[in-house]
Amino acid sequence: MRTYSYLTHLMLICALLIFHPAEGQRKQRDSRANAAFEAGEYYNAIDLYKNAFNRVSNSEQKAEIYFKIGECYRIIGESRQSELWYGKAIREEYQDPIIYLRYGQMKLINEDYDEALDEFKKYRDLVPDDPRGTTGIESCEAAKQWIENPTGYIVDDMRNFNSRQRDFSPAFVNELFTEVYFTSTREDALGNETHGATGQNFADIFTTTMDRKGKWSVPVPLEALNSEFEDGTPNISSDFSTLYFTRCKKGKNQQLGCQIYAAKSSGASWQEPEPLDILEDSLTVAHPAISNDNLTLYFVSDLPGGIGEHDIWKVTRIADNAPWGEPENLGEAINTPGNELYPYVHPDGTLYFSSDSRVGLGGLDIFKAEQDETGGWIIENMKPPINSPGDDFGIVFEAESERGFFSSSRRGRGNDEIYSFVLPPLNFNVTGAVRDERTDRVLPGSKVRSVSSDGITVETTTGEEGSFRFMLKPNTDYVFIASQPGYLSGKVRESTKGLDQSRDFEVTIYLASTTQVIELPNIFYDFAKWDLRPESMVSLDNLVETLNDNPNVTIELMSHTDSRGLPADNIELSQKRAQSVVDYLISKGISPDRLSAKGYGEAQPKVVDEKVREDYEFLKLGDVLTEDFINQLPSPELQEQAHQVNRRTEFRVLSTDYIPQN
Repeated sequence: MRTYSYLTHLMLICALLIFHPAEGQRKQRDSRANAAFEAGEYYNAIDLYKNAFNRVSNSEQKAEIYFKIGECYRIIGESRQSELWYGKAIREEYQDPIIYLRYGQMKLINEDYDEALDEFKKYRDLVPDDPRGTTGIESCEAAKQWIENPTGYIVDDMRNFNSRQRDFSPAFVNELFTEVYFTSTREDALGNETHGATGQNFADIFTTTMDRKGKWSVPVPLEALNSEFEDGTPNISSDFSTLYFTRCKKGKNQQLGCQIYAAKSSGASWQEPEPLDILEDSLTVAHPAISNDNLTLYFVSDLPGGIGEHDIWKVTRIADNAPWGEPENLGEAINTPGNELYPYVHPDGTLYFSSDSRVGLGGLDIFKAEQDETGGWIIENMKPPINSPGDDFGIVFEAESERGFFSSSRRGRGNDEIYSFVLPPLNFNVTGAVRDERTDRVLPGSKVRSVSSDGITVETTTGEEGSFRFMLKPNTDYVFIASQPGYLSGKVRESTKGLDQSRDFEVTIYLASTTQVIELPNIFYDFAKWDLRPESMVSLDNLVETLNDNPNVTIELMSHTDSRGLPADNIELSQKRAQSVVDYLISKGISPDRLSAKGYGEAQPKVVDEKVREDYEFLKLGDVLTEDFINQLPSPELQEQAHQVNRRTEFRVLSTDYIPQN
């Protein structure tokens, strides 16, 4: 997965800084390809390795060269080429298990999920202590699901911002959000040297402004801040008075490292930027992100004591003009064994960052991190369309709006581009119909109430089509209650909680007539027993809810057996079964004087209705399941099913004018 962009500039330049002079002399004696690789000049190293390959006959050395070429392509963002060369290294039996992790990562970026899964499993088995193998395995499944179910964000390519080179890390720099700074390696950059890592210019900060018609101007270099060196990843304070950015210097035949600089505003321009004294050497820091209160500065570094390849750190101060404290690693809750890059602090305090070693779609994904009441971090992948199989990073928001910009290499050309994003207002509606439970006919004139979890109730009446419609709010639970004279009230529930895309719900509320006998489905007893089996409780709990929704009705619980056995025994058994239902309802708080139990034994065989006909196709509407009718059915299996239909528990409404005592 590619970590190039601006952080890779940091990686490339700092690569030389960790070598002592004696080690540097030793590197000079190595091949030109290895020297270029160690110096971070990956673009140049590719051709040098390919040339060196022709002079190598040893299989182990060939495998090493293949792997190094794969690494070069990975870092500069050429995932297809990287996958190709990693595959060659594997065929030459490259020995370091890291090859399987890298190969899997490239296949994940290239959306070859099944093959990526195999490589991650190999790495996990060989290096079980490294969580990146398991993370890769989980990513293969998550990526497929997320791509099929994107969030509601709308993403567009910012063509006015982008060039043929790399454009990334946008930042709003005024309170109207009409001016944007971003990093670019386009031809207008101030430095005239070509970077050995990319073959492109050194990066500069560019600016563009939006006019009253919403059109962005042609980006131009920010001359007040740019230098002959690498300049980029701008981030501005909440009062728009201080701009932070990264500068990576280079001297003659030497790299001088990366520092975070700060520039104070001076009218319509900026004062001379000064390096921040946040580390003793200030050589390996980049990607500044200042908090809304200006007292915490987040940054990226590979400082000793970190957790992964590059971590997010922070320094704090007690006042705007106070010195910065000691660097503090954000810990394992944020950082992984891989790279955590490009932090951004939302005005509401939420931390956004990119990572290549969490469950994601491949490459760098953007993550959202919020602190809970205990100070712990709750981390969420932003998912598609914000994230993609490429690198996604450098997000910025328009204050409290779910709108802004971010950077991505999703087009697969190895170049970064800037994209806009917006989350349109969520619109939720429910349309429904009220119908007779037995006949399925619509019930015009029904009253329907919408009761929401925020305490608001809205009422409407169904028209001739028996239909109704309500507008719904986001993150709210709803219950829709329908009533009609001569029917028991009914209801359905819906919720907009957790939904990040607009949606139209469709519901049907069925009402049961108070003049009809109503069967209770799935009421089960053991043979010749009257104790309720556990699976009966769901149906009875629904009856409890119905009685609570209709507090003025009294009912008779009716139990029926099949025709087998002595009539007297069946009457006794059915009476006990009906009473067991009454006892259960009483235990759930239903008043005893609203309930009566009656066992009918085999005296009332079932008459086949639409519901029975749907489940038992061998029966016809109107069939009466008497003992004689059942005995003439053509097989014992069909006869047993008919007996089962007769074994049922029902209730009927006795009155609708009961007055509750409480």
